[in-house]
Amino acid sequence: MRTYDLIVIGGGLVGGAVAWGAARLGASVALLDEGDVAFRAARGNFGLVWVQSKGAGMPPYAHWTRRSAELWPELAGSLAEATGVDVGLRQNGGLAFCFSEAEYQAREDLIARMHNESGGSGARMIGRAELRAMVPGIGDGVVGAAFCPADGHANPLKLLRSLQSGLAGFGGDYLPGRTVDAIDYDGGFTVRVGAERFLAKRVVIAAGLGSRRLAPMVGLSMPVSPLKGQIVVTERLAPLLDYATHVIRQTDEGSVMMGDSQEDVGFDIRTTTPIMRDIAARNLAALPALRDANVVRVWAALRVMTPDGCPIYEQSATHPGAFSATCHSGVTLAGAHALALAPAVMAGALPASLAAFNAGRFDVPQA
Repeated sequence: MRTYDLIVIGGGLVGGAVAWGAARLGASVALLDEGDVAFRAARGNFGLVWVQSKGAGMPPYAHWTRRSAELWPELAGSLAEATGVDVGLRQNGGLAFCFSEAEYQAREDLIARMHNESGGSGARMIGRAELRAMVPGIGDGVVGAAFCPADGHANPLKLLRSLQSGLAGFGGDYLPGRTVDAIDYDGGFTVRVGAERFLAKRVVIAAGLGSRRLAPMVGLSMPVSPLKGQIVVTERLAPLLDYATHVIRQTDEGSVMMGDSQEDVGFDIRTTTPIMRDIAARNLAALPALRDANVVRVWAALRVMTPDGCPIYEQSATHPGAFSATCHSGVTLAGAHALALAPAVMAGALPASLAAFNAGRFDVPQA
């Protein structure tokens, strides 16, 4: 048996950020990672720190996203200082391209609605002339864009690596290859993994799609389901896009990532040619210079989706000290998870501002 202040179940970006944030405060932490048998959404993440459209219809989500974006520079700086890993944060704004007047109007309406609901993110619409000055190679079919100065992007793999390395640097234990069999409660928690036993005062369930099975063990509900997205990656190119966009970004290493699809196909992670063709066509229309670029990699990954697309954060009423944490925005919300959620978990209570993320919201009967 090994005893800790906190056990985090799930070694992806959500669990890794919470574990790192708790260890940074001096807590003894174990991060249990199922390993390569899991779906590993963190490794397929597109890498956006995206603010402008998060939280439409749910102001607390918009506020939480903005807070995370504000905390991101502190997170990136702390990780670089402690681990020497530059996570590639570039937060100079993001663009959502519009390919028709109808798309432009719909985006403008969304920005206005979010401003009325939650105060807005600073996003604004820009016409073609201003967009062309920002992105000289923009395609003729792009009529304008939404621009948000808080948006940006980072390298998900470097972020994951630095969170794990940083956890170890603070004395925490990263334990891969651990599939949790059961969680027992007697005022404290015993997490059973085969013959191993891990004891702690607090537990966080952050196991992505595996959370649905684990949460009921501690009196929680995490009704998550998969949503497939496919990504196309080119060879490294000379700089051609200085801003993140919702479907295309140039990484800190020069490759261009193009996405994404929204496919409700269960746990299918196969790539498919028709989807890849559609992704390539739309992004070629945005940046015609990509026509000569070689594609070097494609993949499909599964987002971790709740019924309304918003995160779940909750402390168990029947098993005090057990918390749920899940979202499909592991990069965007990493700042908040590490520097706001983790301290709340270690204090033993979530702030009132997170009450709206309780899973009880899904119990309301549908009309």
